[in-house]
Amino acid sequence: MAENLTAGQSRTVTVTVDKDRTIDFMGDEARVYSTPSLVRDIEHACRDLIFDNTPEGQDSVGSMVQVFHMAPTLLGMDVEITVTIKESDGRRVLFEVEARDPVDKICKGTHERFVVDVAKTAERLKAKAEKARQS
Repeated sequence: MAENLTAGQSRTVTVTVDKDRTIDFMGDEARVYSTPSLVRDIEHACRDLIFDNTPEGQDSVGSMVQVFHMAPTLLGMDVEITVTIKESDGRRVLFEVEARDPVDKICKGTHERFVVDVAKTAERLKAKAEKARQS
């Protein structure tokens, strides 16, 4: 499953904080990178690292996120997100994550994902949907 995923492998991605990635509840003057958007961007970076290093027909799903969002990032700023494999054990992959904007370290934490077979996952989801229809 995750044979090609080893501790120390990392990826850095850059995202620009656009309006869709910001909070809106404090008005336009206080638009900053939202925590849910930061988590989504971290998940995508981790997923992409796994996806690029596993066989066709496999992907991954997130199972745990622990993020400390330590500083605001303004609308229009770039953020560098670095994800590094801390452990890889069977299907389980644990990442250390860090994010920085041009001024501050804005985030640190961990994210866990599991490598899955896409076809088997689709079958399990269909079975669950059927159970849901019957209840």
